[in-house]
Amino acid sequence: MNSPHTGGSMDTRLAELRDLRGKILRGPSEKATEAQHAKGKLTARERIDLLLDEGSFHEVEPLRRHRATGFGLEEKKPHTDGVIVGWGTVHGRRVFTYAHDFRIFGGALGEAHAQKIHKIMDMALAAGAPLVSLNDGAGARIQEGVTALAGYGGIFQRNTRASGVIPQISVMLGPCAGGAAYSPALTDFVFMVRETSQMFITGPDVVQAVTGEQISQNGLGGADVHSAVSGVSHFVHDDEETCLEEVRYLLSLLPLNNRELPPSHPGDDPPDRRCEALRDLVPADGNRPYDMRGVIEELVDDGEFLEVHEHWATNVICALARIDGHVTGLVANQPQSLAGVLDIHASEKAARFVQLCDAFSIPLVTLLDVPGFLPGVDQEHGGIIRHGAKLLYAYCNATVPRIQLILRKAYGGAYIVMDSRSIGADLSFAWPTNEIAVMGAEGAANVIFRREIAAADDPGAVRAQKIKEYRSELMHPYYAAERGLVDDVIDPAETREVLAASLAMLRAKHAELPARKHGNPPM
Repeated sequence: MNSPHTGGSMDTRLAELRDLRGKILRGPSEKATEAQHAKGKLTARERIDLLLDEGSFHEVEPLRRHRATGFGLEEKKPHTDGVIVGWGTVHGRRVFTYAHDFRIFGGALGEAHAQKIHKIMDMALAAGAPLVSLNDGAGARIQEGVTALAGYGGIFQRNTRASGVIPQISVMLGPCAGGAAYSPALTDFVFMVRETSQMFITGPDVVQAVTGEQISQNGLGGADVHSAVSGVSHFVHDDEETCLEEVRYLLSLLPLNNRELPPSHPGDDPPDRRCEALRDLVPADGNRPYDMRGVIEELVDDGEFLEVHEHWATNVICALARIDGHVTGLVANQPQSLAGVLDIHASEKAARFVQLCDAFSIPLVTLLDVPGFLPGVDQEHGGIIRHGAKLLYAYCNATVPRIQLILRKAYGGAYIVMDSRSIGADLSFAWPTNEIAVMGAEGAANVIFRREIAAADDPGAVRAQKIKEYRSELMHPYYAAERGLVDDVIDPAETREVLAASLAMLRAKHAELPARKHGNPPM
């Protein structure tokens, strides 16, 4: 028996194919498209057009339809099944992508929908190219039951298999609820758009039913919540256009896979450019705050850098930039926030960034101005020991080129954890304002000379004398250099030149870890 799509000449069949493709490209209906736009959201194809270079998209399985029956599904079998998958280029380099089409089943995932995503994920891994997911879906397709849940399991397995092999970027452009939220959490970067994207395991209705708490979708899992409170989102933007442009910029800083180096782009900013402004930008007085972003701007090419997790754990900065045209990861204490101390969130943030850079062969430069770990009952009970150990483990495990730069304070365990020579930094440099010690001079004097100070006729004068004595003997700027724990003390104005030359020397570094299935990092 002939199907309605057979018969006729080749011209007839080609005309039918063109008509079918046109319908697929237009989407389910004008009404559905208008409804999507009315929410301030773009369609899946409009998003792909913004992400990829013009005319570069190659779609896979546009004719796919589900085979499910029951609950009226057999009467509604749209092509694409609510997800558009394929590959194209970003700045001329291959990228794979999938985009949920909210106009079809609300972007909900069923068996066919999941199989399309599995296919493009497998293709990305086989081709060794980044995968960008454009998420705007209502979760599992309830009518398909357990097969939909199994579809998510397949995505999670592939996310994990691709981790550290190809860059994975999740762009949240609508709702993402329940188990669906775990896929973005498994990827390297998460982008969100204010007002239109939300992520949560249980929605506001369930939260209210179970706990009695009333909260909106954005209040529970909106972009600002996940970028500043939970740390789930790495980047947040006001609109989709800006968000997708930033995704393109991020991709320009990443290698295609773990077997390649990040792309280099020689620019007009001389590697030996002097940074005279640094002498005044960082106060010699260790108690005076300043913005570490200003230091980074002086050091990197053209002052441009992409900050990761800008609004979460603001006492540490993690950023990608170029130095002498080569991509570099920067980890830096931020004296403007909590004096730059390390705490639970800052340790987690920096640890994952170090792991990312190591996975994708991005050299690390660590800028220190750290008074220690944040003291407090909540920090100790919250597990600052194991969370701080995450950062220590990440640095110790990293085999990429690693350079430490000490600007001012470098006290106690925080000095060790922030990539000291003792845990494997290739090179360590310091400014003449550096203070490397177990603790600050005031605290040290109070411990070492406690009895002498207490017995003195003028405790204040004796304490001041002992503080001066401790600082002059153990905290002078050349103490660590004299003992080989700092390679050189440099003029701040020469920092960019020193970093560029050192990174160039280390570019051919080759290091291997002991043979093992995998380590067991602190959790």
